[in-house]
Amino acid sequence: MSRSTGLTGPTGPRPTRAELDAAYGRTVPDVIANDLDVLFVGINPSLYSAAVGHHFGRPGNRFWPALHGAGFTDRLLSPWEDGELLRFGLGITNIVAGASARADQLSPSDLREGAERLAETARRFGPRIVAVLGVTAFRTAFGRPAAVIGAQAERLAKAGLWVLPNPSGLNAGYRLPALIHAFADMKAAVPDRRR
Repeated sequence: MSRSTGLTGPTGPRPTRAELDAAYGRTVPDVIANDLDVLFVGINPSLYSAAVGHHFGRPGNRFWPALHGAGFTDRLLSPWEDGELLRFGLGITNIVAGASARADQLSPSDLREGAERLAETARRFGPRIVAVLGVTAFRTAFGRPAAVIGAQAERLAKAGLWVLPNPSGLNAGYRLPALIHAFADMKAAVPDRRR
């Protein structure tokens, strides 16, 4: 990837406008393994994430500080370290694999098909909890129009199912302390088997 601007973000080079435009539809590889404690599920990659090749890659995305603040990681990881999540028993995938500028560009059928693929992923890898990051997308994808943040009554394959707030900076309804609190509530339901 060329870096004609020479600018760098807090964790690596920033993509150029041309690189962002070229990222439409690209995927970011899942960070996944068998028997995870939590499989976090984004809605779909942003253009920024797809351009840099890492989950929640945009500077200012609050996923990484919320994860650390809730005690899932022993230090604040950068998006460039997303592969390190596996050593904490954590993984990341998306409901829809292809990148877009905004999640509202996805159709209801995109989200429903993604939920079916996610169920297959949960069956295949067997995480203890699947945590979907975004209640509006969850409601559409899973046909649960009244769903709220927190633990869900149903399971996904054999995994417990949670909905957490979307950590994007566009989600003005949740500031970082509230995100940390929501992540910590879920962490309390997932005793760390690795200690």
